[in-house]
Amino acid sequence: MPLEGDVDLTIRHAQPGDAAVLAQLMCELGYETTTTEMSQRLKSILSDPRYGTFVAEIDNELCGMIGTLTHVSYEHNDLSGKILALVVSKKQRRSGVGRALITAAEKDFAKRNVTRVTLTTRFERGDAHQFYEKLGYARTGSS
Repeated sequence: MPLEGDVDLTIRHAQPGDAAVLAQLMCELGYETTTTEMSQRLKSILSDPRYGTFVAEIDNELCGMIGTLTHVSYEHNDLSGKILALVVSKKQRRSGVGRALITAAEKDFAKRNVTRVTLTTRFERGDAHQFYEKLGYARTGSS
């Protein structure tokens, strides 16, 4: 995915050592999180195969993450996927990082035979709603 300027974007699986930066990103998203708390969360999440956690790096600096869950549902026979968290650092927003993270998650869902993906975002996050709609996600809840 081309980004503005001459940057080196890498999408990879999250690792336990990413906890400090992921905690900072959660704070930017509005969820106060310490490095210790994120380390504890990652310990559980990274060991559970239902979860997918990808991070974005530009020039070896972590600047975004997406967290997903593959699950069964009451409504359908096939597996469903859910985007649980998506955040890009304020410095890198509107540069294509979020789009690249969504693409990585969608490819991972495809590998897992997931064809239905849902997500939630706070009502007041109008920019997020527009971002997802531009990528083809439809609003199905009330506003």
